[in-house]
Amino acid sequence: MKHILVVEDDPIINQVICEFLKENKYQVTSVFDGQDALDQVASADFDLLILDIMLPSVNGIDVLKRVRQTSQVPIMMLTAVDDEYTQLVSFNHLISDYVVKPFSPLILLKRVENILRQEVQKSSSDSLYHLDYDNSALVYEGERIILTKKEYAILTVLIKYQGRLVTREQLMNTVWGYSELDSRVLDNHIKNIRKKCPQLPLQTMTGMGYKLGEG
Repeated sequence: MKHILVVEDDPIINQVICEFLKENKYQVTSVFDGQDALDQVASADFDLLILDIMLPSVNGIDVLKRVRQTSQVPIMMLTAVDDEYTQLVSFNHLISDYVVKPFSPLILLKRVENILRQEVQKSSSDSLYHLDYDNSALVYEGERIILTKKEYAILTVLIKYQGRLVTREQLMNTVWGYSELDSRVLDNHIKNIRKKCPQLPLQTMTGMGYKLGEG
């Protein structure tokens, strides 16, 4: 059973989402503020976060940024905030979807199903290589290749979005927590990954970012 964390401070909206998800056979945990959300992510495994932005304690954007420092769990932003800047910041931190309130519970369910289906497809396509969390290593065609923490974090993002472009800004935001980084730092880590894993189908998309091809 897929486990979903609902982070919503409005008790009525929180209850509606949770009851609807439970009726459709999802395991649900709900919290009402950002710090509780961070505590839950640190202590349990979730298949998806549904995250409001206007939260007490820690706002949703800060929750997103802090979660992305350690986890690539799929995140759906569900909020009344609909300005372009906030949406761009959210997508730069690799959210899976952005839903603006008011919303239809039926459409929300379909969006949840779509995100989780994409996750299953990505994990099933990862046949030649996968990450060994305990040893911070990449297992490629049966060979274990030891990585630094940053190399491991970069590959975590690229494998999660396998077959799709990941921009330089997205990588820097996710791995380092900010995009105001000397681009040569990222370039050097990519260069080292390629040296360690010369057969890895890691493509440079000139002027944009990187894409990890199908394994």
